[in-house]
Amino acid sequence: MLNEQLIKPSPKLILASNSPRRRQLLRDLGLAYEVRLREVAEDFPPHLVRGEVAEYLARHKASAYLPDLAPDELVITADTIVCLDDDVLNKPADAAEAVAMLTRLQGRAHEVFTGVCLRTGDGREVVFSDQTTVHFSPLNRAEIEHYVATYHPFDKAGAYGAQDWIGMVAITRIEGSYFNVMGLPVHRVWSELAALGALPAQHSS
Repeated sequence: MLNEQLIKPSPKLILASNSPRRRQLLRDLGLAYEVRLREVAEDFPPHLVRGEVAEYLARHKASAYLPDLAPDELVITADTIVCLDDDVLNKPADAAEAVAMLTRLQGRAHEVFTGVCLRTGDGREVVFSDQTTVHFSPLNRAEIEHYVATYHPFDKAGAYGAQDWIGMVAITRIEGSYFNVMGLPVHRVWSELAALGALPAQHSS
């Protein structure tokens, strides 16, 4: 008689994000998850640069969920930043700041970094970031103001969404993952979840 091998069930996924884009990307991967939200400050030490900032913020967000995380749960936290040279352009506070950010970006290439932290309730942690270079064509003031007034990109790093109107008219080339620009490097998330044994059984080898 063959011995039955006990298979540990995959952990319950918790998405710690209010972003509709991240929610949709996980749904498109076919993953079931629960959304949990906490208020977490997005400050970071001034010595950090570029991808280090995104990874720090993702890990910092995860720390807010640890006290309530069950042993059979895995929390996914992420933070996306836009970098022009070494300047971090985070979410604009208002329309004036959004216009100022987009004015700086127009006609230039910039980097988008998304940091991700996967933290399990049994103490395992994976932190990584992905980088995408985005090339913007020149925009005039009227185009920038139209975008800000119509799309209100105040919840988006760098004051724009690649999936919006501005992405269609201004982005000329992307080097790296498009989904990373949207807020989640899904190719890396999938592979890291697989390594943690956190994919549903039908996707596990």
